[in-house]
Amino acid sequence: MILTILTSISDALWGTPMVVILVGTGLYLSIRFGFRYNFRCLGFHFRNTFGRMFQKGEGRGTVSGFAAACTAMANTIGVGNIGGVATAIVSGGPGAVFWMWVSGFLGMSTKACEIILGQRFRVKYSRSMDEYMCDRSFVMKNALGWAKGAVVLAVACFLLGPWTDCVQTESVVGAMQEGFGLEPRVTVAILGLTCFATIFGGLQRISTVMERVVPFMALLYILGGLGILLQHLAEVPAALLLIVKSAFSPLAAVGGFAGATVSDALRYGIARGLYSNDAGTGYGIIAHASAKTDHPVRQSSWGWGEVFLDTIVVCSVTALSIILTNVYIDHPGVDSARLTTVAFRAAYGQFGAWLMAAAITVFAWTTIVGMYYSCEKSVNYAFGDTDRNKAATRLYMLYYMVPCVMLYDIRADALWAMTDILSAVYVFFTLLFIYTQQKEIMRLFNDFWFRFLPAKERGEQPPAVSYGLSDEKGNES
Repeated sequence: MILTILTSISDALWGTPMVVILVGTGLYLSIRFGFRYNFRCLGFHFRNTFGRMFQKGEGRGTVSGFAAACTAMANTIGVGNIGGVATAIVSGGPGAVFWMWVSGFLGMSTKACEIILGQRFRVKYSRSMDEYMCDRSFVMKNALGWAKGAVVLAVACFLLGPWTDCVQTESVVGAMQEGFGLEPRVTVAILGLTCFATIFGGLQRISTVMERVVPFMALLYILGGLGILLQHLAEVPAALLLIVKSAFSPLAAVGGFAGATVSDALRYGIARGLYSNDAGTGYGIIAHASAKTDHPVRQSSWGWGEVFLDTIVVCSVTALSIILTNVYIDHPGVDSARLTTVAFRAAYGQFGAWLMAAAITVFAWTTIVGMYYSCEKSVNYAFGDTDRNKAATRLYMLYYMVPCVMLYDIRADALWAMTDILSAVYVFFTLLFIYTQQKEIMRLFNDFWFRFLPAKERGEQPPAVSYGLSDEKGNES
């Protein structure tokens, strides 16, 4: 009964109106930005993201732009790329992959807006943390002046946010059972202890770990997926054609696959694409607020970089691995990360299962750690830059880990339904901020492209843009 209720709410929230709103917002913003985050200025974005990975960055901030991006990608490159893609294909057919691409392509502009907002309305806590930060509550108060609503939002985020980690833990337990036959309680104990040890070190430890772990594991996983593509190289064009055709026509039931309608492909593709790249959920506001950068729009290049790596590269690798090995048809009843594990086992034997178990575990681990940072900012907002904030943060670490180690055996479809419901709430507020602050977003966007960047390219030192660095009370400096 609970599953039926959750699924009904999730289906209602992620029906046609949500799809239209998200796709329409991404298209609208892409047009306003002149498609600079989609296909124009790709050379600039590459140089300012992957090309600046080992630079500390200019301007004020707590960590480098790359470290902030890795913290963000810890949320984006995770089980959503493995289990989420598999769930999308099982529920929506191969056509869901096409709509994931669409959500990613248009979501680049939406993610850029989040990053700009995070930099624009960030604050610095000097007394309790010595850290630059922002989240949805800071934007709600400092941009809209809704102080009471911001407190309610912060409390809701830090109370409910940890429960989305159940998706990560469920995937890890399934993968370790599939790959190594490891007992679930042993898996969650190790997962819980290592995650807690990392988050206990605060932003500096989290960002340092993410800088090292996320790129390495993403590269290893991509190489594994490319190996499957090479094994089935002659079939790749047909698989790509199936993805495109299934996006616009119903898929017939074959073998253990029940078939999927166009609305199924659209609904699950957009929802899983969003969960994977986080465009529109507001996580970009949080992760990038701490970055050192000379201009907020420069940091927003990661709106392109994160979504490109996450959705266009990693999700595509997963999808093609599942489709080319035909496991979504040959293994009815297998879903989430286990299906991707079966695909890698079909390609590489037991080594493939081990590789997937390791990849899922590391991806889920980094997502849990990255999600903690997002939830912690809501705690910081609720308690302010005070001594109470220090104590509350320490206690919150314990509360945050409870769902990870206690609720690992809930059904995957129930976990995804709960995650979809919370994501829909986040989307509502994030889009509210983007639309109400679009004048300020465009002011900063135009300032960078038509004043600041040209001056930099001429070798000048242009005055820094005023973008609202604030203290904890929201007073600009």
